[in-house]
Formats: sequence, structure tokens, C-alpha cells
Amino acid sequence: MPDSGVQERVAAFVRTLVVPREDVLDAGGAAASAALSELRDEAVARGLWALPLPAELGGGGLGLAEYAAYAEAEGASDHGPAALGSAPLLDVRMLARHGSAGVRDRYLKALVAGKTRSCYAMTEPDSPGTDPFLTATRAERRPDGSWRVTGRKWFTSGAGDADLVTVLARTDGTDGDRDGLSLLLVPTGSPGFRVVRELPVFGAGGQWEIELDGVVVPADHLVGGRGQGLAVAGERLLWGRTLRCLRWLGQAQRAFDLMCDRAVSRTGSRGPLAGHQLVQQHVFEALLALRTTRPLVQEAVTLLAAGRDARTEVGLAKVAAARMLQQVTDAAIQVHGAAGLGPDTALPALFRTGRAARILDGPDELHIAAVARRVLRGAPGAAATRP
Repeated sequence: MPDSGVQERVAAFVRTLVVPREDVLDAGGAAASAALSELRDEAVARGLWALPLPAELGGGGLGLAEYAAYAEAEGASDHGPAALGSAPLLDVRMLARHGSAGVRDRYLKALVAGKTRSCYAMTEPDSPGTDPFLTATRAERRPDGSWRVTGRKWFTSGAGDADLVTVLARTDGTDGDRDGLSLLLVPTGSPGFRVVRELPVFGAGGQWEIELDGVVVPADHLVGGRGQGLAVAGERLLWGRTLRCLRWLGQAQRAFDLMCDRAVSRTGSRGPLAGHQLVQQHVFEALLALRTTRPLVQEAVTLLAAGRDARTEVGLAKVAAARMLQQVTDAAIQVHGAAGLGPDTALPALFRTGRAARILDGPDELHIAAVARRVLRGAPGAAATRP
């Protein structure tokens, strides 16, 4: 069970220290780096640093089930995970499980300490993100065992200041083959690596397009076995989508709280907004969306933490949480009126996250179709209809 005291400390950290600095952190540059460094030092001093990362590497050692409540609290701000040291969880877990001994020794402690930054590059400009078999980035084996990687990726979160990027590339076969895809860990300081441009999402930064022009990657930087890229990526995606759902719950709760505060504090000629039935309906529908989504996300967490097949549950949670964040934030904006459209609240940023959530990490349609096919394959009489 999560420690309610720690949960409140995490929530208070985000509320009182991270949220007031969001404008600076959003702007990027030297001021953002300095602010993030101060927040990280404070997180360490308060014993809140890297709670879900391995204790032997300097983290808090919490498993997914224990961390889930804290993930929701720290996710109330997009900058919470970075400020509290949990942002590299997916990379640390992936490299700890599938990285070579040399990679683990060289990078893991630095990643947990926040001294090295990592990102993950899978989607490409000219290949549909829903069809990784069409990945065009290629990695050719050199005589000395190293790899030469050529290709372009985009919508790579955090690539602008990353030290490492894990790249999905074709190492065998041809475009469209279901086999032959591998993951390689690429140091961004390598010759031939280039950040092409930032890709603002509805005006907000953080996503990047990168190019790899014959980048040479050491042999031991292959993550997992050759041709095992999709298996490792699939494992990572399940965890990543679940973590996003937890953080979206935190952001939706933030939007809900803003809506309620506005409803009780804003007074017109006919009294507080809270007395209007249509405002009450917004509050009710938003609360219903939050309360019905949270159990779906928790079910996915429970199955993943137990090492069980959670593909259906993660698919349900991802679609539900993305829709819920957009719905709750939209209701909060409506209750705020014009004030909800401007820069004085977090609502525009939260709404932007909610809308992007329905595409990033797989669009709704992908998850809907995948879950439905999986369910129907197990339905009575399904065997008779299979080709």
C-alpha cells in the first residue's frame, strides 16, 4: 500500500515548487535547466528522488504497484517526473533488463542520478507510426561488429537535450517484414547524429525530429537480441502507456480541482456559478469520468506489476484516460469561460495534453481495434469464423 504521507509530500512538492515554475520550465533554455536542477536538488534533500528506480542504482526501489499513487500525484505537472527523478524509468528498466553489461555499467547510475538524459525514437516522418514493420531506418553490421545507423525519426520526446537515444531500426530483411527489427542505444554526441528541428504540438515544445546519417554505434549497444526490437518495444510500450495514464489522471484531477474552485468562487448577479445546474452537470460528468477511469488504470497496473498479460487492460486504460483528460479539461475551461482560454491557468496546456494523448503512444483507433480483435478471438464460436 502506498504511504499516504509520502503521497502528500509528492503532491505538495509538485503543487508548491513545480507548478509555480512551469512557465520557466516550458520556455526551455538556460533558465529552465537551472530551475530543473534546483528542483532536483530539493527532491533529493526531501527524500523524494527517483522513487520507482532501483535502490541499488540510487533510486527509491518502489515497484509499479507501490509507485502508482505517487505517479498520479507527480504527473499533475508535465515537469513533475523530471523534477522528481522518475522520468527515465522506462529507459532504466529497459536497459537493466535488455542492455549489455557494458551499457548497464556505463549508463544506468548516471541515468538514475539525472546526470545523463535519454529518449526513445520509434516514429518516422514517412512511415505510419501504427505500422512499425515499415520502419525505414536501417542499421548495417560492420566487420568489427559495430552498427552503422541511417534514418530519420520524429516526435521524439526530449531529444533536444538528450545524451542517449534508443532507436528502432531494421537490421535484417526488407520493409514490411515482421522480423528483422532491432533497438540500438545511440549516444547523441556521435558523428552523424543531428537534431533537425523542434516539432511544437499545438504550440508547445518538447518533441523533436532527429537524423542519423551513418552513425556508428558500438556492438554492445544493441538492446536485446538482434531482431528482438519489437518484443522489447512492446514491453516498454505497455509500461509507458500505463505510466502516461497515471499521469493523465493527475492532470485531470488538477483540472477538476480548478473547475470546482472556479465554480464556488466566481459570483455573478444570480449568485455563485456553483448554484447553476449546468455547472453542476459539468462537475458531475467530470467526476464520473475520473472515478470510472481510475479503476481501469489500476487494473492495468495490477496486472503489469504481477507480470501478467495486460494488453487488453492497458488498451482500455489508454483510450479511457486520454478521453477522460480531454473531457475533464474541456469542462473546466467551459466553467472558467474566457479565463480558461488564456495564460492565467494551466487549462490550455492540460487540454492540449488531453488532445495529443489520443494520438501519441498509439491513436485511439489502434487500441480500439487491437482490444476488440483480442476479445473476439476468445469469444464463443470465434474459432469457427477464423480463416
